[in-house]
Amino acid sequence: MTDQHPAGQLSDAVACRLAHPASVPGSLTSRPWWRQSLAHGAPGIALLHIERAAAGLAPWQPAHDWLTCVTRAPVTAGADSHLFYGAPALAHALACAAAQRPGSCMRALDALDQAIAADARTRVAHAHARIDEGRLPALAEFDVIRGLAGIGSHLLRRDPDGNAVRAVLEYMVRLTEPVTAGEETLPGWWTACGPAGRDSDRFPGGHANLGVAHGIGGPLALLAKALRQGITVDGHREAIGRICAWLDRWRADTGLTWPYWVSRPQLRSGLRDFPAAQRLGWCYGTAGLARAQQLAALATGDSARRNMAEHALARALADPAQRAVTTSSSLCHGYAGLAHLAAAAAADATPVTASRLHALVPGLLDAVQPAGTDPESTAAGLLNTPGRGPGFLEGASGVALAVLPASGSPASHSGWDTCLLIT
Repeated sequence: MTDQHPAGQLSDAVACRLAHPASVPGSLTSRPWWRQSLAHGAPGIALLHIERAAAGLAPWQPAHDWLTCVTRAPVTAGADSHLFYGAPALAHALACAAAQRPGSCMRALDALDQAIAADARTRVAHAHARIDEGRLPALAEFDVIRGLAGIGSHLLRRDPDGNAVRAVLEYMVRLTEPVTAGEETLPGWWTACGPAGRDSDRFPGGHANLGVAHGIGGPLALLAKALRQGITVDGHREAIGRICAWLDRWRADTGLTWPYWVSRPQLRSGLRDFPAAQRLGWCYGTAGLARAQQLAALATGDSARRNMAEHALARALADPAQRAVTTSSSLCHGYAGLAHLAAAAAADATPVTASRLHALVPGLLDAVQPAGTDPESTAAGLLNTPGRGPGFLEGASGVALAVLPASGSPASHSGWDTCLLIT
């Protein structure tokens, strides 16, 4: 692909419309979460301008203006923060800027990193106490969005040799060890609630979540990334093996696909009676989970799993049934995110599968910005979609970021996508 694809023009159009914090309606900027939310607010928009400046596509002034917006007042730290909100969210944006402008924001970033490391150690201590007491975890204890997998990804980037990241990895190893509830053996990440993090009549006895955003896919990706960097703890490889064995157990009979989750009745019956077609995305489903397994295979030297994961991803992205139920253009669970994920996986894939994945990217971008359509109109539509707006995970800034490397630019210059644990 080249930058002539309309998706590249869409990225330009979104960035232009979000050139300054004052361009966002007060109905959004007045909300308490706006300045601190990487998922939906100002830090995610800052990432778009940081990456564009780092890639030489725009000046640094818009990035500076957005970072000034997010740093103008204290941010939430501790138990109420996570990678996508509060101190870790701001630290991620600042780290992306510092990756290209060494020395910038370093005082603020160092202070945030210290607070995040201290919070991580506290969270790990609470998690070990919970395990010692024989209680099941909440999703927010370990997942990417709210939990230690997300915090761990920031620590791995900023202080890979530090004690805090080792503490997180040691916890992740323990999380993968099986537990006994009554007479049943459950994976250590089994949670007593439903996927929304609350008790649910649909999930009597809880569930095991397989997603990257909210399930065991995130810890798998973190363990794999750490191992690839040579950062290991006791039982590291065994933990990766336990997660992969679970994924093998629940791979659908109909092909190389995985469910979003496994319920207690499904666990007891052993039946893999999952929907034949599920929405593709980074957050849930085969696409993100295949990438996590590809990373695990690369880390452990498992060529069979690597081939399986890469084939599963290419097959899923080409499957008309799975694409038919994928209706969003978002980074989180839409076509922009899939194009970016395909490009990231292709960079690590065997030559044959890399060619297949590269060949799929234009069609994924077409679903975001079809040829012959007006990028300005698409940008306006994204920004004005209720509940989506300019946000990172589900809105316009995430779409604009995701289509940048897929539409011609090299891979991420700033590391903006490290918060997704796919690179």
